[in-house]
Amino acid sequence: MRWALVKVVLAVTVMVVLAFAVPLGLVVREMARDRALTNAERQAAAIGPALAITTDRAQLERAVASTQAGADGRIAVHVPADGTRPGAVIGHPRAPAAELAATTRLGRASTAAVPGGFALLQPTAVGSGAVAVVEVFVPDQDLARGVTAAWLVLGGVGLGLVIGSVVVADRLGTRLVRPAVRLAAAARDLGRGDLGVRLREDGPAELRSAAAAFNAMADQVSQLLANERELAADLSHRLRTPLTVLRLDAASLGEGPAAGRIGAAVDQLEREVDQIIRTARAHTSATAAATAGCDAAEVVRERMAFWSALAEDQGRRARTAGVDRPARVPVARAELAAALDALLGNVFRHTPEGTAFSVDVHSGEDAVILLVSDAGPGIADPDAALRRGHGDGGPGSTGLGLDIVRRVAESTGGDVALGPSVLGGTEVRLWLALRPRSGGGRRGHRVAGRRRAARSRPAPPPADKANLYLTRSLP
Repeated sequence: MRWALVKVVLAVTVMVVLAFAVPLGLVVREMARDRALTNAERQAAAIGPALAITTDRAQLERAVASTQAGADGRIAVHVPADGTRPGAVIGHPRAPAAELAATTRLGRASTAAVPGGFALLQPTAVGSGAVAVVEVFVPDQDLARGVTAAWLVLGGVGLGLVIGSVVVADRLGTRLVRPAVRLAAAARDLGRGDLGVRLREDGPAELRSAAAAFNAMADQVSQLLANERELAADLSHRLRTPLTVLRLDAASLGEGPAAGRIGAAVDQLEREVDQIIRTARAHTSATAAATAGCDAAEVVRERMAFWSALAEDQGRRARTAGVDRPARVPVARAELAAALDALLGNVFRHTPEGTAFSVDVHSGEDAVILLVSDAGPGIADPDAALRRGHGDGGPGSTGLGLDIVRRVAESTGGDVALGPSVLGGTEVRLWLALRPRSGGGRRGHRVAGRRRAARSRPAPPPADKANLYLTRSLP
């Protein structure tokens, strides 16, 4: 649509410029021609008084030489014969004899085409009653004097108008297209399952209405899905009553293979019903969290205020950055607080007293990054620490802390990475994506690159303390 608008404006502007520039160019050329011929008429009229007084050749030559055109050799005077002297020609004639004869016979001025320009033939009566003809030569350069410059100015103005109109049309097209592109991107995200995507209502009135309608539709879809999951959970919960009756009936059968099979089947059915209820509730909570979200900066301020008392008791310096401006994330407040508590508790549990730590919040267009850094002994193998989140850590390690953090990050399409911090210890990067991202997207490559870089950097010594750090369990 943007290029279509530019093409339409370009075509209209070119037509308007041509409609005005071509006639103006022709008018300028005619004005230059008229100016040259008018100047030639003035030069011819300057010889008229001398012809009215005398036809003497010497006096006429002085009169011709006194004019500018005569000094340039562009005036010729055709003196007719009288009873005392024959006809004479003063100057350099260029006009054909037929044109001279016609001008003498008709007694009115005319122009004749001659090599290199035009000749103005001006008849003038002399004292004997005959008609003399004053010929003024007008070269082609006088006929076109100033025409080229005027045409260049007109062309420059026309080109400027065309370029200006294209620029303005491109800006207008961008203003129209950008909201439409955002609407298309939001529709794709909603189709991929991002129920928290919403549009900013800006641009033309029609696109603002479309954005408002899209937001209303997304809210309605989220509400409908939540209602359906609640309904599935409620219906599953209603099965508990007949399951209880069935369990009592199975217990009344007494001991035996049949009673055992029925009891096992009832237990299996009850577990499946419980799983359906938990899954439906979990989806409902995730949908509500993605739609509502929370302010990560506010959560960091609140939890740091809680942990600061313990940090003061242990002589730890605590620092925060990036918490002075809002940073909305599609995560429930309680879940983000639990993840942050897990990371901060890890710092207090696995670093000596007096070890400094910091929490930084970085807000971007596509993601919010939480950095929890400490000045402790560090981690020798970040891969092993991340694998502990799956429960394959060392003895005494449950990996629940990093597992909480990972679930929070992955619920937004984000990720978790470990590496050395600028304080000399460990840095945990919690990437909270603001919209779903594909695995092969640019952002996915950036996260993978950062993770590889973090894994490739050597951990700070000493190694024994780092190994001790790995063998301890996270909260």
